Amino acid sequence: MTGKDARMDRKILAREVDRWTERLLSDGYCVIPDLMPDTTAALDQDLACAFEETPFCRGGFYGERTKRFGRLLRRSCHAESLVMHPLITGIAEEILSPWCDTIQLNLTQGIAIHPGALAQLPHRDQDMWRGEVGSIEYLVNVMWPFTRYTADNGATLVWPESHGPRSLLPPIPFAESPIELSPGSPLLFLGSTLHAAGGNRSKEIRRGAIVSYCLGWLKPYENQWLAYPPEIARRFSPELAGLVGYRQHRPNLGNYEGQCPSVLLSGAADEPLGATDSLRPDQEHSVEAFVADQKLRAA
Repeated sequence: MTGKDARMDRKILAREVDRWTERLLSDGYCVIPDLMPDTTAALDQDLACAFEETPFCRGGFYGERTKRFGRLLRRSCHAESLVMHPLITGIAEEILSPWCDTIQLNLTQGIAIHPGALAQLPHRDQDMWRGEVGSIEYLVNVMWPFTRYTADNGATLVWPESHGPRSLLPPIPFAESPIELSPGSPLLFLGSTLHAAGGNRSKEIRRGAIVSYCLGWLKPYENQWLAYPPEIARRFSPELAGLVGYRQHRPNLGNYEGQCPSVLLSGAADEPLGATDSLRPDQEHSVEAFVADQKLRAA
C-alpha cells in the first residue's frame, strides 16, 4: 500500500468514525451492518467448547438460563480482530476521549441465551460506577452477534434516546425496541443507554459476545490483569497490551514501581526501577514552575 493509499484509507476511516459516532450520540445506539461476519463465525467455532462446558449463571441479573464467560483474547486468536477493529476503537475513543487520557478494555464476554431465559432487568451499565451521570459517558458497548438475534430468541432490548441527560429522568417515555441482528453486524450502545437482554421464547440458542471499552481511569468490569497476566500479555501487540491495561493513565495511574506497567512485558521489571513522572501537560507546567521557584530560592 502506498503512502497515498494509506492516507486515503485514514480519511475514509475518519469519515466512518464520525458518521457512526454521530448516530450513536444521537440515538444512544447504532447497528453497523455486515462488519465482520466471517470473523464472528470463526470465533463462534473457537468458543464452542466454552459455550458447551460453561455452567449456567446463578442469579436473576445474569440469568439462570444464560451462560457467560470472559477472557476471550486467551480463548481465540479471532477475538483480537473484534477488540482492535479500527472503526470500533475509533468510535470508542471519539466518544470517551473528552473524559480520559486513554481508553481501556472493560470486558470481553461470550454470552449464550438459552430457550426459556427470562428478560433481563433493564439497566444502564454506567451505574456500576458511582460517579456523576448525565454529562459524562463512561462506557461504549459492542454486542457482536454470532447467531441471528430476533425478538423471539432474546435480542437485546434498547430504549432509544434514553441516554445522556435523559438517564437522569426516572420515567422512560420511550418503548423498548428489540434490536434484531444478523451475524457479524455489531450493535453499539452507550453506557448511559437503558437496555436489557430479551427473553428467549424460541427453541434456538442466541449466541454472541460483548466487548466494551471504558475510561482509562476506571476500575474495569473484568479484571484485565488477572485475565491477561504478563506471561499472556507478552504475546499481544503493544497496542492490544496497552488496551488491556499495560500502560499508564496520566497522572501516574496504574503504574508499576512508579513506571509504565509495560515494563512487565520486557523483562526490565526484574531490575530495580526508579519512579518516573507521567503527568498531564498542565501538571508538568505547574511542577516545572514550582521546582524552578524552589531552586531559585535555594540559590
